[in-house]
Amino acid sequence: MEKSTFDLRAFIQKYTMIIALVVVVVFFSIITGGKLILPQNISNLIAQNAYVFVLAVGMLLAILTGGNIDLSVGSVVCFVGAIGGKMMSEQKLPVIVAIIAMLIIGTAVGAWQAFWIAYIHIPPFITTLAGMLMFRGLSNIVLNGLTISPMPDSYLALFNSFIPDPFGVKGFNIMCMIIATIAIVIYVALWFKGRMEKIKKGYEVPKMSSDLTKVILICALILAIMIQLARYKGIPSYLIWVLVCVLVYGYITANTTTGRYFYAVGGNQKAAQLSGIDTKKVFFLAYTNLGFLSAVAAMITIARLNSANPTAGDGYEMDAIGSCFIGGASAYGGTGTVSGVVIGATLMGVINMGMNIAGVDANWQKVVKGAVLLAAVIFDVVSKRKSS
Repeated sequence: MEKSTFDLRAFIQKYTMIIALVVVVVFFSIITGGKLILPQNISNLIAQNAYVFVLAVGMLLAILTGGNIDLSVGSVVCFVGAIGGKMMSEQKLPVIVAIIAMLIIGTAVGAWQAFWIAYIHIPPFITTLAGMLMFRGLSNIVLNGLTISPMPDSYLALFNSFIPDPFGVKGFNIMCMIIATIAIVIYVALWFKGRMEKIKKGYEVPKMSSDLTKVILICALILAIMIQLARYKGIPSYLIWVLVCVLVYGYITANTTTGRYFYAVGGNQKAAQLSGIDTKKVFFLAYTNLGFLSAVAAMITIARLNSANPTAGDGYEMDAIGSCFIGGASAYGGTGTVSGVVIGATLMGVINMGMNIAGVDANWQKVVKGAVLLAAVIFDVVSKRKSS
């Protein structure tokens, strides 16, 4: 059943963060004289914020369970990266062995913290605060307070490189446009299929004109980004890892029973328990998964820095938490989407890069980021009060 009326207020409320992102991009493009949207800066934006996207989709699952957070992810990134860097750079172990070891260690750390949270009922804030201190200290012990570098070329080829272009056109990467075309075709096909299934089942769907407008805008955005990347060096490998995480977790949260459990526990934990959901298992999965994604973020981080150092991961937890809340995740839990987290992380990344290019003092940058985060949470709280 097609919805025939257009509610401007509902539209603005639904797409507030997207509108805000567009406004911020336009604003910084103007004050930087167009430097923000240069091809190299678009590529740098992806590289510099890849870890945020990865950690934020994991942080979302924790927040969904009731507004809980994980303060230890930055330290876990440093700890796992330190072990991986030592294995590859000093002990000369094969890259694949180091990668497997990092994933296992990160997941084990997440499971260790998840056990205390889920089964012993230690508050997540306290558990992960302890983890933040412990794993930062262990990182320094592993590294002896020193930086280990460089990483092997074969490792950098996986995490800090560009997708090769077999066509060899100077100044423009044809592979980017081929991948963009494939992505757009798949997206349009999935949208059309989903719309037809909803209509067939009698669900309410937006007007075709408004829905099609949204699809056209998203396709135009994909095309614009890919054209800019094609004008530089092509698609960075960071983007592939980010897309894998976003697509996998987007599917899990939107289309699986396990994903629905996170929303149910955050919406009403008592009701979820009475309905037969194992809430302890949900908490355990959320924090174990954060350990796993912290390991992925660690692999990305040491590749980008081409080193493992004692300060790596510093402040990463704040970036991930901020991206979730700015992207629409509720401070009370039970509400939030992976697509919203991506928008939130992109918004934070654009603000950071825009202020850097504009030469804004680092202290004022922190003030602006804090104000944006506070505004997002205030918006969530006020919206909740109005709806209730």
